[in-house]
Order: sequence, then C-alpha cells, then structure tokens
Amino acid sequence: MDPTIKLILLLIFFRIACASTIEKKFEHCERVVKDWALSSLHQGINNDKHTLQDLLFFLHVPRTGGRSYYHCFLKKLYPSSQECPRSYDKLRFDPSKTKCRLLATHDDYSMMEKLPKERTSVVTIVRNPVDRVLSSYEFSVEVAARFLVHPDLASATKMSKRVRAKTNGVSTLDIWPWKYLVPWMRGDLFTRRDARRQKGSSEAKSDSPYDMEDMLMPLKEFVDDPIVQDIVHNGATFQIAGLTNNSYLAEAHEIRHCVQEHKSLGQHVLHVAKKRLDAMLYVGLTAEHKESAMMFANVVGAQVISQLKDANFSVDTLADNQSGNISSSHLDSELESNVDQNNSTLDEKATVQDESEAKRENMTVAELIEVYEGCISSLLKTQSRRRFASLKRISPANFSKEARRSISDEVLQQIRTLNHLDMELFEYAQEIFTMRHVRLMGNIDMKDGSEGKFDRLHVFELWKIPSLVMLFILLLVLFVFANARRRVSKVKV
Repeated sequence: MDPTIKLILLLIFFRIACASTIEKKFEHCERVVKDWALSSLHQGINNDKHTLQDLLFFLHVPRTGGRSYYHCFLKKLYPSSQECPRSYDKLRFDPSKTKCRLLATHDDYSMMEKLPKERTSVVTIVRNPVDRVLSSYEFSVEVAARFLVHPDLASATKMSKRVRAKTNGVSTLDIWPWKYLVPWMRGDLFTRRDARRQKGSSEAKSDSPYDMEDMLMPLKEFVDDPIVQDIVHNGATFQIAGLTNNSYLAEAHEIRHCVQEHKSLGQHVLHVAKKRLDAMLYVGLTAEHKESAMMFANVVGAQVISQLKDANFSVDTLADNQSGNISSSHLDSELESNVDQNNSTLDEKATVQDESEAKRENMTVAELIEVYEGCISSLLKTQSRRRFASLKRISPANFSKEARRSISDEVLQQIRTLNHLDMELFEYAQEIFTMRHVRLMGNIDMKDGSEGKFDRLHVFELWKIPSLVMLFILLLVLFVFANARRRVSKVKV
C-alpha cells in the first residue's frame, strides 16, 4: 500500500479515536455535574428565607466589601460568645463543639454540610466580576509587597511563619484564597526585585501600575495564569455553589475541572448558585453600598437585635465565654495590622468590646446604622494608611480608580469572557436586590426617618398621574366658565 495512503488512514483512525475519547470524557463530566446539581437542588434548606434562624452564615465572597460588614455590622450585633471560633479558618472549625450563632468565613457553600441546614440563614454580597478581579489583583500585590522590607524571599517566608506561630491566631496567609495568591505573588515580587538589582535600574518603563513588568506582575499576565483561572475567575459562582478548591465536597475538584474543560456544563453550576441566592436571607451589592447597608440593617440587624433581647444574655455569661473565642481578636489584629508592625493589645480590644456589648441589647436599627457609618469611616482610613504603606515598596505603582482607566479594553474584555458565569450571576443578584429593596422601602415606617430619595421619587410617581388629571379637569372647568361668561356678555350687548 502507498505510504501516503497509510499515513492518511492512520491520521483518520487517530482522529476518530481522539474524538471518541473526548466524547466519552464529556459524557462522564456531564453525568458527574448533572448528578451533583440534581442532588444539590434537592438538599433540605430553610424554606423561610425572610426569617433569621438560629445560625447566621455570612458567606464572604472575597473583595466584595464583606470585611466592613463583619467588623461594622456583625461584630457590633453579636456578642463574642456567639461567634463561631476561628470563623475564617475552616481547618480548625467544628460547629458541633460549640453553640455559636454567627459564622463569618470565606469558606464556600459546602460548609452547609457541617451546619444544621434547616436552622441556618445565609447572607452574602456580590460584586461586578471585573471589579472583583481587579481588586483581587490589587490586594494580592498589596499584601505581598509588605514582605519587601526583608532582604530576600527566604527571610520573608521565615518571618511570616514566626509571626503566625507567635500569635497563635489566624493570619491572612491562612485564609482562602490569599493563602494561595499571596505567597505566589510574594515570590514573583522578589524575583522581579532581584532582576532589577542585577540590572542596576529601578525605573518603571510604564505609567500604568497594571503594566509595570519590571516592578510587578502585569495584570494581563495575572488574568491568564492557571492559578487565577482556578481560584479567582467565576469565583463567586463556584463559592456560592460550594465548588472552590477549598470545598468540603470530595467531588468538588472533579466537577470544577469538568466545568473548566467543557464550558456548557457551567450552566448547571450557575443554576445551583442562582437557586441558592434565591433562598438567602440577604443578598447585597458592593456597588450599591448605602442601599445595601440600609437593607442589611433593616432585614438582618433588626432580627438579630430582636433575638438578643429575647435571649436576655447576662454579662456573666459573656465573660465566661470570652476565653474560648480569643481567636477573633487575633484575626482582627492580623487583618488590620501590617506584617511588620506591632499588634494592638488584647486589653484595649476587650475594653472596646465590653462597651459595645453593654449597648447591644438596647440598640435600635437607626442606632445600628449610625454605629456602622462611624465604624466604616474609621476602617476605611486604616485600610488607606496600610495600603499606602504597602504600595510605597513598589513605587511608582499606585492603584486607584483613575489608574484603572489605563487598563486596555482587550484585558477588560478578557476578564469578562473568563468570568462568564459570574457575569450572569451578578445580573441575577442585581434583580434579586432590586426586587427586595423595593419591597423593603414599601414596608419601612415613614416615621422612623429612614425614608430617602427613593421614597420621594416613589411617592411622586404614584401621584403624578392623578395630579395631571386634576390639573386638566381644573383647566377645562376654567375654560368652560370663561367661554360661558363671554357668551352671556354678547347676549346683553
């Protein structure tokens, strides 16, 4: 037989074999994903999504503004005795060993496997996927840059281990997804710093902090990296579905891999995530900050305050439980301080904590909103100072809203494409938020001073048509009256 014909036949056979293998892999993946989706949708969860249950699970999607809710809402509402120990560290958390009522964590929805589903309410915040990816990039760089005070990567790594061992608390480097992203970015920053030193040059070749290749990893490189594609892209959908690489589900890795290999299967995951948003007590939006905060205070805050009053906790009970939850103070300290700065003392934190707990029982929703506004103002100032100190180490790179305008449309479109599931989930979250916000504004008592611009516009819309009708009738009456009077005058003449 002609060698050319043999080669052609061999290629045809190889192609058929490959196609068969790909088809079998797709069929396997389709079966795995569909089986998981079906079982997930049939899992028993609390059907009363409007009523706060015994346990509040704050599913904190990274870079959505959730830290402000944790510090300025939840920690003001719940006594320390009721917060689940080491909430942000899944490896050390076992809800069966403690009677906690607040769980705030970056863990995904698979955490519900360890919680009493029928007695748990879930809340979350969703953000525009493009903004969330950009913020993830900026935060990874910011935290990693803090280590550049050290002479080399080895000493920085040793220092971070020593600090974490000394505090015996939960570090940012223990928390998903930063325990993957920050060490990776830290190593990259040190590599680029060493390269600059060898060249004897420290000048950046670009004006955009998102494209300073000599200084830090360019945004385009970050977006396309397999680590980011596995952890960051479509992160909200996978987290709410319970399928991150931090999941409690044994099959999570295979399902996530199947969805990444076969894009069409992502719709099954998206469907589950949407249904879970529907069932949540509260869904906030990062961009709608004021409206989201007001809704959280009225929907979640009001019910927590009511529960606390009914429970009638004593100061003695709170004091007895303080020692079992000291990790929360360590968490605050680690999150709010630089890695090479001294932490605030626990005594100072305890004093502030006692004062807030004394006021908790008699707090109103209006007071809660006032406390939140004061707290978030202070928190933002702290974050701004820390951010400035960190980014000085990679100057002139300076992330800002203005600097984001320098990002090319090509990179932004790439982010949207890679986050197609999150884009659709975000639109769905917007619909939920708008519907619930309208309902909430209709239920709020106008006497409590909570009405705003939305209420005035709503009232105006309701009365606009009747007012126009009344005005038309009045003008018609005046016209008829004037016309009749003119006729009478002519008759007299």
